[in-house]
Amino acid sequence: MSTVYFIAQQTMYFAIPLLVVALGGMFAERSGVVNIALEGIMIVGAFFGIGFINIYQNTMTGQGLLILAVLVAALSGALFSLFHAFASINLKADQTISGTALNMFAPAFAIYTARMLQGVQQIQFMDTFYIRSVPILGDIPILGPILFKNAYITTYIGLFIALISWFVINHTRFGLRLRACGEHPQAADSVGINVYRIRYAGVIISGILAGIGGLTFVVPTSTNFNATVAGYGFLALAVLIFGQWRTNKVFAAAFFFGIMKTFASAYSGIPFLKGLPISNEVYKMIPYIATLIVLTFSSKNSQAPRAEGIPYDKGSR
Repeated sequence: MSTVYFIAQQTMYFAIPLLVVALGGMFAERSGVVNIALEGIMIVGAFFGIGFINIYQNTMTGQGLLILAVLVAALSGALFSLFHAFASINLKADQTISGTALNMFAPAFAIYTARMLQGVQQIQFMDTFYIRSVPILGDIPILGPILFKNAYITTYIGLFIALISWFVINHTRFGLRLRACGEHPQAADSVGINVYRIRYAGVIISGILAGIGGLTFVVPTSTNFNATVAGYGFLALAVLIFGQWRTNKVFAAAFFFGIMKTFASAYSGIPFLKGLPISNEVYKMIPYIATLIVLTFSSKNSQAPRAEGIPYDKGSR
């Protein structure tokens, strides 16, 4: 049973960032804007969030510092996403090229700035955020060891974001307008909805969540940030496609890929995998092989928003 708990706990570390970032991509794409800049936004969010921790870790520790760092990551991700929003919505640029440009810019910016400020590109931080056991909740049978032991508060933030995202998309006026702008922006405009404003909101929310996702990826898995999030932004896009741009399906897809990532990264702690005569490199390939296989079968039934990636021109009908 301890092995099951170990796998579940490790899966949370990998699945939560995927979930948060994929949900961010969902908000942008349900509004009609393709956001492949998720990788770059994650890097920027992690850079500023970890940088904030590095600066203030000698005066603050624990969950308060981490929550403030999450807010910093969210703000930096939102601001960085404005570049993509402006290029895609106002300039009507190719959204793939705009996102690619931001993905290329982000690591270069993080490396240059880190070296300029501290002489090295790695930003170190002390992990004072680990929760060995949540009082009372950690003693709940089965659920306690999975969710409330050996955890980080980012897990609960991610699950809360998933719940809020589901409610906003499916049960609010804003969610309805967002979906309308991604399916038929001309019809939405005809009833008085400002398509540009809704799409800006979708991209900014996407930036907020991707920035948070960058930080939630780094904190549980490392004690330094080296201007990379290991391709998680692109893996989140795969989660989004596999999840068919639907909150509940994205949730399931994120945990599927989270388990695959756990097998790849923590196989040495899983007895039945550790004993197999398989090299370390093969295990590392598991998430990406799974991505290719899943996308091969799921892309044929893709239910992407109809107006996704198509710049909206208010003057055309």
